[in-house]
Amino acid sequence: MSDPAPERVSEPSADGRVVLDARDISRALTRISHEILERNRDAEDLVLLGLHTRGVPLARRIAARIEAAEGHPVAHGALDVTMYRDDLRTHPTRAPHHTEIPPVGIDGKTVVLVDDVLFSGRTVRAALDALADYGRPAVVRLAVLVDRGHRQLPIRADHVGKNLPTARSERVGLSLEETDGIDEVRIVELEGVTTA
Repeated sequence: MSDPAPERVSEPSADGRVVLDARDISRALTRISHEILERNRDAEDLVLLGLHTRGVPLARRIAARIEAAEGHPVAHGALDVTMYRDDLRTHPTRAPHHTEIPPVGIDGKTVVLVDDVLFSGRTVRAALDALADYGRPAVVRLAVLVDRGHRQLPIRADHVGKNLPTARSERVGLSLEETDGIDEVRIVELEGVTTA
């Protein structure tokens, strides 16, 4: 998940309900890929950076779709935001991941940050801070597979696969073939979550 779950969360009460299956996810990624191409016109100045963990395979999938449409590779990599998060004191056991900036760098490029679920916006804020350590893009955009609402910061995605209005007592669980063996998005009702 991109953002931590609400406070006082216990185990999910059930497996929840599937709201996106593999075909839905594939269609959403195809649509996002086309939107990115339409907005950028030239994929040569485009860099896709997936946010760990599930944003990384999503960025690879989008890059493959853009490459298939344009006929040449799209620069892509991974961005670790662990040390830039503002919740390290409350979640100190996060393990850092590896940041991979493509050889072309990000200076003067259109960088599209790719994440799985947009929730509070704090992960994206951390990503913007991390990005500043690697260069100065011309433009930074955000693509997410799912926007579940409940923003705590003034952050909006430029490309959204699916808007899923949720309650704070629910968790959006994204599984991907590369990390979990299956492509699906589930909404799970959590027990012991206060919504106030």
